[in-house]
Amino acid sequence: MGKGITRRDFLDGVACTVVAGGIAPATARGQSDSPYPPARTGYRGSQPADFAVAHGVRDGRRYDLGRQPVSEHYDVVVIGAGIGGLASAYYLRRSNPQLRVLILDNHDDFGGHARRNEFNVDGRLLVGYGGSESMEGPKTRWTRVARDCVAGLGVDLDRFETAFQLHLYPGLGLSSGLFFPREIYGVDRLVTGDPVRSLPSDVPAQLHNARPAAAFIADCPVDAAQKARLLELYTGTRDVLGGNLAEKRRRLDAMSYRDYLQRYFGLDARSLAMFDGRTLDLFASKSAAVSALWAWECEYPGFQGLGLKLREGGVLEGDPYIYHFPDGNASLARLFVRRLIPGVARGNGMDEIVSARFDYSRLDEPGQPVRLRLASTVVALANNARGVDVLYAQGERLTRISAGHVVYAGYSAMLPYVCPELGAPQRQALADQVRAPLVYVNVAVRNWRAWAERGVHYVNNPAGFYSNLKLDYPVQLGDYRCPMRPDEPMVLHLVHVPWPDGPFKDLRSAWRAGRAQLYARTFADFEAHARDELTRIVGPGGFDAERDIAAITVNRWGHGYAYDMNSLYDDPAAAEREVQASIVPLGRIHFAGTDAAWMAYAHKAIDAAYRAAGEITAGARPG
Repeated sequence: MGKGITRRDFLDGVACTVVAGGIAPATARGQSDSPYPPARTGYRGSQPADFAVAHGVRDGRRYDLGRQPVSEHYDVVVIGAGIGGLASAYYLRRSNPQLRVLILDNHDDFGGHARRNEFNVDGRLLVGYGGSESMEGPKTRWTRVARDCVAGLGVDLDRFETAFQLHLYPGLGLSSGLFFPREIYGVDRLVTGDPVRSLPSDVPAQLHNARPAAAFIADCPVDAAQKARLLELYTGTRDVLGGNLAEKRRRLDAMSYRDYLQRYFGLDARSLAMFDGRTLDLFASKSAAVSALWAWECEYPGFQGLGLKLREGGVLEGDPYIYHFPDGNASLARLFVRRLIPGVARGNGMDEIVSARFDYSRLDEPGQPVRLRLASTVVALANNARGVDVLYAQGERLTRISAGHVVYAGYSAMLPYVCPELGAPQRQALADQVRAPLVYVNVAVRNWRAWAERGVHYVNNPAGFYSNLKLDYPVQLGDYRCPMRPDEPMVLHLVHVPWPDGPFKDLRSAWRAGRAQLYARTFADFEAHARDELTRIVGPGGFDAERDIAAITVNRWGHGYAYDMNSLYDDPAAAEREVQASIVPLGRIHFAGTDAAWMAYAHKAIDAAYRAAGEITAGARPG
């Protein structure tokens, strides 16, 4: 992440995916086979049906374009119906309203990882996000291009200042907590008033309800010697590095945060476990794979004496963290689709998009200038004398279409399998775009009284299965009302990032190993861990899993966050060469999405879409 790290989004549609392993069918409380994709519960995210065809391609199956007749022609085919793909179609149509565009995606819903989860709990609609979380830093870090794009969709950023109920949880006296599991500490203990905020945070520092470090550490189940070391870590002002500021930054950039804590503060295994998993949500990596410089930028403890200065507001807090729809950036995807395919949903602005019901039967109607075709996996792609041939599969059924241009906004790692034309440097660059495996689990509960009783709205669980568990963001837009009282139904958000137990040579290897772990797990595993950890954390406050859980949706993403340069493993100059090689147009095939940006943020997907669409409208050719 390096330059202005922020809470990572993982988005972008994938008309092609490559994964390892398979999943056994699972049943669960509240599991639904609703014909309306956002309302489906149980296993969501990337499912076996979504990647079965691509899995075969990965394992050696090849498809001959020449054996299939061309059935349709479009001016542009966009591969991937996530933010990057939808934005590409939006820009192309805005530049030339006469263009006929087909968007393909392998999932049963659009939005890519900007996934919407709906729940009906005792007659009340609850909406949660199953992937891409928020628009982060839109006023300070976004380009003018990205800001103008969302404004053109009807998004008024200032509207979130009243829509986001910033004072709700702090006003109830709730704080962040740190959970210590008995498997490591000999006792289950929730310690509230955590002095460390998990940035970026919707709760500003003055409302964090943190306790003094000494009081917080006194309640931690570690021995007296380690408590003394932790107190020094949190409050000490000793310069543990020495040297000038540039040298300090260089050294921090070259060592992991875990090494820093162990080497300079003498933390033992149990104290290190308090920090190992804190970085999983933001980086999809444990602290052993996160640089100490990144940890400093995230305002983790241990750097008070170094004399380093964060820019005003902090690296992660140029804007308040409030630019969040109740379904995360799924609302952005819905706004794009509503603009591209008028009539698919009611309304014009941002307020009604949250509760608008989309008519999926109108996504792919003959004769309309923009068509969105789901459950369609691209298996072959080739330039021809007049444009591009695209072959896609819907199960065993193959369809060949032609296009003047293609925008590829899917997983880059899949492209070498379906496009033999790629040259060696570009092929390697695309193959190196290894994405992080992640799981976002939404648990709909009938009330959240136990959380209020325990005094927390956010729980770090760095040594547990779910690295963090929290009450959903409190946002009210249009006629959608978020839960405001503890006796109302609530969506709980849980994050799991699989991480290898043994050594790994680099971050890509760790993510590949984690993906193998992920795809070996069943829905029952995720459900059992959710019930267990929620019971142990908020059970003492009155939570009863059997009584209180209404439904569970597991959004499993084998390929989540896009890869970004990591100073512990990557050479910056080589990484930049790969970035540039990966986005060079290949004939009439252009590249968008967060893989093309090498950064997992919504605004980066929009910027990449703007570039790719501009290449087409300007008649760009490979340079």
